Amino acid sequence: MDRKTSPFRPVTVADVARRAEVSKATAARVLGGYGPVSEEVKLRVQAAAKALDYRPNELARSMSTGKSGTIGIVVGDIENAFFGIAVRSISDTAHRHGFNVILANSGEEVEAEKAALKVLVGKRVDGLIVTPADNRNVAHLRDIVRSRRPLVLFDRPIEGLAADVVASDDRDAAFAATMRLVEAGHRRLAYVTALNAEPPVFTGPEQLYTSSVKARIDGFLAACRAAGIEEPECGVCLAGGTVGGQQRASVERLLLAAEPPTAILASDSLVAFEIFKVMQARGLRIPDELSLVSFYDAEWTSVTTPPISVIDQPVYDMGTQAAELLIARINGDSPPVRHCVLPTRFIERGSIGAPRRLMAAI
Repeated sequence: MDRKTSPFRPVTVADVARRAEVSKATAARVLGGYGPVSEEVKLRVQAAAKALDYRPNELARSMSTGKSGTIGIVVGDIENAFFGIAVRSISDTAHRHGFNVILANSGEEVEAEKAALKVLVGKRVDGLIVTPADNRNVAHLRDIVRSRRPLVLFDRPIEGLAADVVASDDRDAAFAATMRLVEAGHRRLAYVTALNAEPPVFTGPEQLYTSSVKARIDGFLAACRAAGIEEPECGVCLAGGTVGGQQRASVERLLLAAEPPTAILASDSLVAFEIFKVMQARGLRIPDELSLVSFYDAEWTSVTTPPISVIDQPVYDMGTQAAELLIARINGDSPPVRHCVLPTRFIERGSIGAPRRLMAAI
């Protein structure tokens, strides 16, 4: 059987050397891109490697060079368009710098995050970009920092962790969006988040275990208090992390309350879409019976009737900056830890109106 088509073992440097009729050391220099070698020998080795379909052993290369040329990414929910765009941006930037990317999805579960990081470290990635699932349980991230492997936290800072951070201005964005609803005349406001918590009723910030959620709720509550709204905490709805049944039931309970909200700020586009579907099923009209604003400018928000007002997060730019920070550290830069906060933009469409009493027939 031809060595090129043999399914039993990969082509090695020694195979390439034999085909090119050079020493193994010479073939290794050509294939590794180091050391002096004549142009004629270089071309002969490259031709042999191509003929044999040689693929470098990245693990062996990383052990000899100290670098694997790969970056690990762990995000909370790849189904969320926010993270999909972030991964695309990080990958685009990484590839421009000659790095490959390995992606893992934690499903917003800290144990899955730990397992993913263990695998990525085992693959000897040069650096990591992580969206932490739980800022109460970060010993594994502290271990990464102590190991001196470059780490960037994406979207969710962790207080006291000496790692670079790239995030958006969540608190200010939530404050401004809430104030826009107040200016439209709303006094019964709700903030709906996909966060899971026990008990499922909001009792205080100690329940909020991701920094982005905490910042947004803080901004929502601060705006309500500034507007003189009493007990705004009652408007925070912890809808649960499972898209579908659990969230839908939470939204329906919110709208069926004795005094339902006249306006809702949704924590992300998946939550907003669930709210939109519940309203459609109940025959409720936006903004006649409920005003709606969502974090993140997902594609669907601009094509509904009416289109949904959104807080547009610069997610592609965030991903680019996270990758640039990480690659700079991989390449030897060692500035002080950086916390980069990118501004958001409020896009008002047709989903904000003056409040009306929600129909009792829902």
